[in-house]
Amino acid sequence: MDAVWKIAIGAGVGLILVWLALIVALLLAGRRFERPGLGEMLRLLPDLLRLLKRLAGDKGLPRGVRVRLWLLLVYLAVPIDLIPDFIPVIGYADDAIVVALVLRSVARRAGAQALHRHWPGSPAGLAAVLRTAGIRD
Repeated sequence: MDAVWKIAIGAGVGLILVWLALIVALLLAGRRFERPGLGEMLRLLPDLLRLLKRLAGDKGLPRGVRVRLWLLLVYLAVPIDLIPDFIPVIGYADDAIVVALVLRSVARRAGAQALHRHWPGSPAGLAAVLRTAGIRD
């Protein structure tokens, strides 16, 4: 029975270390992106969700891009995150960083014009989203 506990504790410690490594990787990736203020991002949230849904449903985009977007929508809908949302400030940071990384990937693969074509909001809002995702227009 002693060996079972050692294995269980080792597996638990290993999972915690992997989780911490993922958090550090997300935070390091997030430093590359220029972030608008929290108020601006909250105002953009409805338009951003519509953008993601429109892009995911666009049959003209490559299948890999659409799959990434659907996986992102599932990730955002599932209440389990790498960093729980109830933790102040950084709780939502992982979601914002993952969205920025996926949008950057989509823009590289499908082109920034796809984001322009499907953006439902104002030009200033699109500029903020492109800035956050690190996309040069």
